[in-house]
Amino acid sequence: MAVSVRGQSLTAGASEGLSEADKTSGEPENTYILRPIFQQRFRPSVVKDCIHTVLKEELTGAEYSPEEMPQLTKRLSEMIKDKLKELGYDRYKMVVQVVIGEQRGEGVFMAARCFWDADTDNYTHDVFMNLQNCTGCGG
Repeated sequence: MAVSVRGQSLTAGASEGLSEADKTSGEPENTYILRPIFQQRFRPSVVKDCIHTVLKEELTGAEYSPEEMPQLTKRLSEMIKDKLKELGYDRYKMVVQVVIGEQRGEGVFMAARCFWDADTDNYTHDVFMNLQNCTGCGG
C-alpha cells in the first residue's frame, strides 16, 4: 500500500521489517529445504544400532507362532519407525520391512527396489536369530 503525502511516497505492507538489500533484490528467498543438512543425513550405522536394539528387546526368548507373526511384524515395524523418527531424520520418509521366519536351517533372500538420491538416501539392515525364529529387517 502506498500513500503519497505532499510529494513524498510512503509504503507499507510486505516490505516492512526487511533490510534495504532485501527490498531491492527483487528475488524472493526460498523458505523450504529440499535436501537434509549435513548433520541430519541418514547414518546407516546409527540406524542399524537402533533396529538391532528394538529386535533384541522384543525377540529375545520369543517363540515362533504362525498365528501371532502378522501382528508381531506390524508392531515391530511401527516400533522401529517410531524410534527412527526420534533420531531426528526430518527430511526422510522411512520404509521399514520386517520378515520373520521359523528357524529350520533354511536360507532366505530379501530384496527391495526404489528410486532415490544417491547423495542423501541410503539403507541399512539387521538380522536377528534365536533358536525359534529368524528375523530380517531393512530400513
